[in-house]
Amino acid sequence: MAGFFSRSPRTNAEDDGTSGDEPLRPIDASDAARRVELLDSFEAAGLGWFWATDAKGRLIYLSENAAHTLGWTHGEAIGKPLGELFIPEPLDASETAGRPLAFLLSARHSISQLNVRLAVEDQEVWWEIAGKPQFDDKQRFTGYRGSAKDVTAIRESQQDAERLAQYDSLTGLANRHRMTERLTSILKAYRNSKRACALMMLDLDRFKQVNDTLGHSAGDELLKQVAGRLSRIVGDKGEIGRLGDDEFQIVLPDIDDRGVLGELGQRLIQMISQPYSINGARAIIGTSIGVAVAPYDGLDTEELVKAADLALHAAKGGGSGQYRFYSSDLQDGAKYRRQIEDDLRDAVESGRISMHYQPVVCTRTHRVKCCEALMRWDHPDRGPISPNVFIPVAEETGIIRKMGEWALNEVCHQAKAWPLDLPVAINISAVQFAHDDFPQVVQAALSQSGLDPERLELEITESVFLGDAGRAQRLFGELKEIGVKLALDDFGTGYSSLSYLRTAPFDKIKIDQSFVRGATEAENNNAAILSAIVGLADALDMETVAEGVEARDELDLVTERGATLVQGYIFSRPMPNDEFIEDLQRSEPTYEPRGPAKYRADRKSVFRRIGLIHEDSRYKVVMRNLSKTGAMIEGLLEVPLGTEVVLDLGGGQLVVATVRRSKGSVQGVEFETSLISDGAEGLCTRHRVSPYQIEAAGRPLAALPHDPYALIMSERLNSGARKKFVEVEVGNPKPGTGY
Repeated sequence: MAGFFSRSPRTNAEDDGTSGDEPLRPIDASDAARRVELLDSFEAAGLGWFWATDAKGRLIYLSENAAHTLGWTHGEAIGKPLGELFIPEPLDASETAGRPLAFLLSARHSISQLNVRLAVEDQEVWWEIAGKPQFDDKQRFTGYRGSAKDVTAIRESQQDAERLAQYDSLTGLANRHRMTERLTSILKAYRNSKRACALMMLDLDRFKQVNDTLGHSAGDELLKQVAGRLSRIVGDKGEIGRLGDDEFQIVLPDIDDRGVLGELGQRLIQMISQPYSINGARAIIGTSIGVAVAPYDGLDTEELVKAADLALHAAKGGGSGQYRFYSSDLQDGAKYRRQIEDDLRDAVESGRISMHYQPVVCTRTHRVKCCEALMRWDHPDRGPISPNVFIPVAEETGIIRKMGEWALNEVCHQAKAWPLDLPVAINISAVQFAHDDFPQVVQAALSQSGLDPERLELEITESVFLGDAGRAQRLFGELKEIGVKLALDDFGTGYSSLSYLRTAPFDKIKIDQSFVRGATEAENNNAAILSAIVGLADALDMETVAEGVEARDELDLVTERGATLVQGYIFSRPMPNDEFIEDLQRSEPTYEPRGPAKYRADRKSVFRRIGLIHEDSRYKVVMRNLSKTGAMIEGLLEVPLGTEVVLDLGGGQLVVATVRRSKGSVQGVEFETSLISDGAEGLCTRHRVSPYQIEAAGRPLAALPHDPYALIMSERLNSGARKKFVEVEVGNPKPGTGY
């Protein structure tokens, strides 16, 4: 150890006193042995190891204990280039990878606290190394001398801490903080590369009921199972996060096709709504989903999250188990909903809500067998308000309980005065059914009106089974003791499960109209589903009602498939009580089918001003009705058949269409590509004009305005070219009619 030096040992006198600035002297043999012993003890304790290289970077020394720890034989590493033993990697994302070990060695820089991963198979081992270049008295490089220590456990601990900071401890999904960082990072990168990114916001329906009835531990287990189902559906297409409570978020890079997003949303809704087994108990929940896409609906995180949240709110407002795409109309829709909420309270107090009745007829004789009571609201300024609008508002605000109790009393009193002892069905909200005193409310309505309980039929949706199924069974028992009948409404949608049919005492199953629609079309499975539901009902000794029948071929099909009863516009629309009484006073209260011979894709009556582009000219027209495959427009005179046009539906939605019918100022057009459902009752295009196209046209990058196509084509459209068609003014529709 001739190269090692230390100060000479001090005597007691020197310790007591004086300066220790005596000259250095060589370490004697005993000191050298002690030094070696100390170094060996340091290495053996695993506190650190030592290494050395020659001028060519080859190992000339590695602590034997380090080699043994790695499973290397003595001397196996000697002679190997130091850089080949490690896989350089930064400790975290903030540490630059611009100065790896190979660079530091080649530049003969000092190495300090560099974390490197050892190139060892089947295990992950990390060292923190340090070292200094060595030079002889002529300043010639002679190699490195350095130290190392194992930091594998430290790294794992740091990663665990980072994971706790970024992931939800209950579900293992990313937490709000990580999702915000990920979305911000993606949107920033994608803005530069002109790419799209979709965002889904999910909120569980009736999760609170599970917590309240089964306990918080059951709620936690439910959230874990929900996380598992989400992961199976989304897979590697995106990242899922739990924001807190029962809120989830999904980031989906490089997806802007609303057809794909709608299909994914529907799959998520169906998967989440399937029953859960929790500690021997059974729970059923649902979910609502809001969807927004960058850059169309927002450029940054805050803007996109706000858009998706508005869409989610619209989905929840439309009822359970729905999805919605964001549109600029939702801003106005939120304001409209608040106005509806205020006006609905006044309508309930002032008696502007009324009950209408729609006949339910025998499929073979067409004789009325029953009727359904339906709530209607005629707003003094807005005209008729759809129940699809005001019922969800009433449920969310709690008004539905008061409205439901009023409706029960009103229907019982009116039905008591009918000329025939006809059964009447009334819809019961799941919110109303959730109160334990509901059977007493029903009993009171029957007692006060004098109506025979056997004439009252309560239509209950599958959502009443969410949470505590045992409680639902108890209430069913109490209602059956009163003597009323029970019908399962909208069967086959939302939270469908056959298990509760084993014990629930239903007298009737109502087949949802979504299974009637399109059942006569080729390659449609609805007809088979109809047969299956009818067969199930027959086996359980229940009647079946096919809802929403409008065309004669639909009537023929549901009759052929064995449905007991039919309800729909083909026989009658809902009518006020006095008109219904007039029908019942006929000697034979039967209804003749009135409707088109064949079903065609739903055409929704609208009155909507849109743009029409033909060659280099833009026209203003009115769309009168709309379906997935075409529309009727008005506003241009004598447009030839076969003319190809582009309809601008607003919000960047462009549809290529061909004129198939033309008479005067009205044209029927067929779309080149079918529209898709917007998750509500409307239709939308799969794709929209990209904000990146608008940016390329010289405009600032921003979310889509209402009329983005005009911005792109502003120089071409109406640039002085002679218009080929004559525009005519189209009047506003009559209030409440759409025409």
